[in-house]
Amino acid sequence: MTEYRVIIPDEKPRIIEFVQDGLYGIAYINRSLIDFQPKEVFSWHLSIMLDIVDTVRNGMPSKKERALLDEFGDVLDTNIRGQDEQKPNALFLARITWNKTRELIWRLYDPEPADKYLQQIIAANSSPRPFDYCIDSDKDWKLAEWHLTRNV
Repeated sequence: MTEYRVIIPDEKPRIIEFVQDGLYGIAYINRSLIDFQPKEVFSWHLSIMLDIVDTVRNGMPSKKERALLDEFGDVLDTNIRGQDEQKPNALFLARITWNKTRELIWRLYDPEPADKYLQQIIAANSSPRPFDYCIDSDKDWKLAEWHLTRNV
């Protein structure tokens, strides 16, 4: 088994505004993952897509909705990363708000704890907003390319 020395980088946020299909969007990207190595340690891509219920123009969330989504996103982040800050199970990659959706993305070391946690939320019906998620094997970080190369 290969051993890696991993230094967890501090987040370096970059806000990117974009237009897709004629609709305004905004993305918060963790730029510290651009040069992060060894990428193969966090070889799983987790994407959670939340529905935005209370919108203003262009499908963007109202202030109240944004506060609710941000709070829930913080809870998700804490639980998906895990308790050990020195050896987290996940690195936060991006938060994208567009077309009545909020997407939250992490790179995972081990997909099982995140999957188990998200299944518990679904079973308990404890999410403040409907969501879907997918966890994909992505050792080459192809699913993160848009996020890490856009307006670097």
